[in-house]
Amino acid sequence: MTDSATEKIQRNPVYQELRRKRNRLGSTLTILMLVVYYGYVALIAFDKELLAQPLSSAGVTTLGIPIALFVIIFTIAITLFYIRRANNEFDQMTQQILKDAQK
Repeated sequence: MTDSATEKIQRNPVYQELRRKRNRLGSTLTILMLVVYYGYVALIAFDKELLAQPLSSAGVTTLGIPIALFVIIFTIAITLFYIRRANNEFDQMTQQILKDAQK
């Protein structure tokens, strides 16, 4: 791609909006993931007794297992959310940018 094409794309308002939206979404999802993951790690470090509590009086499964499963499921969910958003909204914006650049 030539420098003039690159500059044309960078000046495109749709490109500016795409960058802003992707950066905001990426930052938000990253912060959410860090809060969930490090929150779980902090529970392990500072409140082992809470995680060691059995879910029932006769059971051996502790509270830590469903919380760990939540962390895994949350990770998968936000990944799927990002993929869906990227495949729909971001890809459409990218196609529009490329179409505008070829004019």
